[in-house]
Amino acid sequence: MRPVKGTYPEFLESYIAKAKGNNLHEALADSTEQLMQTLTLIPDDKGDFAYAEGKWTIKQLLIHISDAERIFAYRLLRFARNDQQQPLAFEEDDYANNCHADKRSLESVIEELIAVRNATASLIESLQPEDYKKPGNTAAGKTTVNAVGFAICGHCNHHISVLRERYL
Repeated sequence: MRPVKGTYPEFLESYIAKAKGNNLHEALADSTEQLMQTLTLIPDDKGDFAYAEGKWTIKQLLIHISDAERIFAYRLLRFARNDQQQPLAFEEDDYANNCHADKRSLESVIEELIAVRNATASLIESLQPEDYKKPGNTAAGKTTVNAVGFAICGHCNHHISVLRERYL
């Protein structure tokens, strides 16, 4: 079932809206399919391309997807395990500026992203039906395991759309 408005912070709304599917497994399958299809479209020589001054390169964008997915999956895990401590927020630009994308090959960045997605899928597949409703606290407010899972998918979908529209 899709997350119900009011069971997650407002800042997640745009990501949750971009996740397709009636349940988290459908949303993850769709997001993974979109991701894999898009990764095959990136030319080997375009990893350091940014569509405008001050924008991330393709490699930075892909690493951002990996970093954010790791952080959101960590939150999902904590909430699923009834850990009520509030995870810290993160500053995405600090991560992007310190990810050393310029020292990595596009191939290694893509391999990492696929590994992160596979780990996320394994985590989500391990959840039991009762886990999806479990609450958690973020810096932005209360949420649920299900909402965090949908946000992971929608965040990826958002950046895949940006990649297709502005980089490729």
